[in-house]
Amino acid sequence: MKSLILTTGARLLIALFLVFSLYVLLRGHNAPGGGFIGGLIAACGFAIHAFASGVAEARRALRVDPRVIGVLGLVCALAAGLMAWPLGFDPFAGVWGEVAGYKVSSVLLFDIGVYLAVVGGILTLIFALEETL
Repeated sequence: MKSLILTTGARLLIALFLVFSLYVLLRGHNAPGGGFIGGLIAACGFAIHAFASGVAEARRALRVDPRVIGVLGLVCALAAGLMAWPLGFDPFAGVWGEVAGYKVSSVLLFDIGVYLAVVGGILTLIFALEETL
């Protein structure tokens, strides 16, 4: 049974969850938050959408297979970890640089990788469980 109220609310909540998850991701290095909790918040938004509209509709809204998102996250985290090695630092040491006038670090790339890995892993699990019911 589909609820009109839940379906309509889920469409609004998914946008709110995604914006808040990006906020938590970007402020997470110097304050509480980061890639893991940001990824959980984003996955919760899509999970609510899947519960309200079905897995097929949630997959269409996601547009990319969650397994691909998870693998991309693992690649980003690994790339961030190995970025310091050619520069003579220990693996997973933070490397800072400047892009378009903004200071960025490999830690941000690692957090983004964790974010994507968590979103991909959680959504793969939730979609698989929902499809078997």
